[in-house]
Amino acid sequence: MHIIVIGCGRVGSELATRLSAENHSIAIIDKSERAFRRLPDSFTGQAVVGFGFDRDHLLQAGILHADAVAAVTSGDNSNILSARIAKETFAIKNVVARIYDPRRAVIYQRLGIQTVATVTWTTEQAIRRLIPDSINPEWSDPAGKILLVERNIPDNRCGTKIEGLNTKQARVVMVTRANVARLSNPELIGQEGDVLHILIEREALKDFDANFSGKESE
Repeated sequence: MHIIVIGCGRVGSELATRLSAENHSIAIIDKSERAFRRLPDSFTGQAVVGFGFDRDHLLQAGILHADAVAAVTSGDNSNILSARIAKETFAIKNVVARIYDPRRAVIYQRLGIQTVATVTWTTEQAIRRLIPDSINPEWSDPAGKILLVERNIPDNRCGTKIEGLNTKQARVVMVTRANVARLSNPELIGQEGDVLHILIEREALKDFDANFSGKESE
């Protein structure tokens, strides 16, 4: 995957370093060239001096072939602007934005942008939102047989009952909507932007994801 990280502060540099180490193609944008000093010598990605809401800088970072964008500067306004441009202008499906003011979370969610508040930020949370089919679970039992995974609801599942996704080996137990979590119930209808929390047997994950996304399992 090609992933663009906007902001090379503590969070951005950590995220870019982690993703680069996992062999993803990374471009990181920051307005200050000095900020790139936070990146280790082992970082193999591209560093772009500029702004995450500037079209030319985004093009330089490879936005036309990007799979995901993380806006993690120190400013909410910059993050939401960068995230909206990535989502609305360049049709990037997986966009995550860091926020300081949790009251703005609903605004982001209505725009289809996943958020992580500063107080709960972890690199793992960001990666789960940037790479929604990642096997990295939120939780697993000690034997590693049962996983709790996050999945962004696909377009073809919006408007249908969440319960219809359940199988003998997988069950949607919770839905996060507009950054508010709720337990799943038989009447809950999927909406754009929903994040589903699914308990699933590890051995069933590949087939579940293939069916979930409408793609045939290899």
